[in-house]
Amino acid sequence: MDLAAYIRARLERRRILLMTHLIVGHPSLDANRRMLAAMAEADVDLVELQMPFSEPIADGPAFARACQEALARGLTLAQYFALLGESSARHPFPHLMMGYYNVIMRAGPGAFCARLAAAGGAGCIVPDLPVEECKALAAACQSRGLHLVQLMAPTNTDQRLAQIAAHASGFVYAVARRGVTGRSSEITEEVRAFLARCRRHTALPLGVGFGLNSAAHLRQLAGQAQIGIVGSALLGAWESGGEAGYRAFLEALAAGRQ
Repeated sequence: MDLAAYIRARLERRRILLMTHLIVGHPSLDANRRMLAAMAEADVDLVELQMPFSEPIADGPAFARACQEALARGLTLAQYFALLGESSARHPFPHLMMGYYNVIMRAGPGAFCARLAAAGGAGCIVPDLPVEECKALAAACQSRGLHLVQLMAPTNTDQRLAQIAAHASGFVYAVARRGVTGRSSEITEEVRAFLARCRRHTALPLGVGFGLNSAAHLRQLAGQAQIGIVGSALLGAWESGGEAGYRAFLEALAAGRQ
C-alpha cells in the first residue's frame, strides 16, 4: 500500500485524519476486537497496533502498565500477528505495527516483515530505532512493500530532521512534545513552529502524536498536519467508561476531522 497516496486521498474529504492506537492483549484480545470494531464504525483512517514490550521507553505510565499486564497474561508474537491479520481482513483501515526493536531483532527483520506483510500490515513504527541503525529493517520493509515510519522530535536539529526525512516512508510521525506518551499536549506556537520545521524537510504527510486527546486538538492541527494520533486517551476511555464510553469518545474524536 502507498500510505502517502492513501492519506492524500482521504484528505480530499477531511481536513485532518485520525490515527488510533491500541495495545494488543490489553485488557484482552476480545476487548481488542471490540475496540477495532468500534474504530471501523467511527471510520477511523489508520490504526496503530502496539506489540507489548517490557521496556517501552517512549511510553508513559498508562501504556507501560498495559504492556506489562499483556505480557504477564502471556501474549505472544503469534497472537499479535493473528489479531492483526484478523483485523486487516475485516476492517478497511491500514494497520501499522508499533513496537520496539528488540522484538524485531529477535525475530530477524526479514522474517518479521514477511509475517507483517502476510498479516496485511502496511508498515511499522519503531520509536527506539535511530536512522543510523535502520538499514536492515528499512530494506526488509521495502522488499515487502511496507513502510518504515520515521519519528521527528522537537529536540532534533535541522540537520537531524533532514537526515530523518531522507529515510522516511509513508508519513512522518512528529512528536508533539518532549517526554513520553500520555501527558496532555497543548497545540502551542512552539508546536506549530516545530511542525513548520518538519515540513521544511519533507513533503510526506505529517502525523502528530504524544498527548492528543480531543476533537479540539484535531481541529487545531488541521492545516498544520495531516494526521492526529490518539492513544493514551483511548485507553483511558475504555478503562473509565468501558465499551460504551470508548465508543462515545471515538465518535467525539472523529467529529474533529471535519
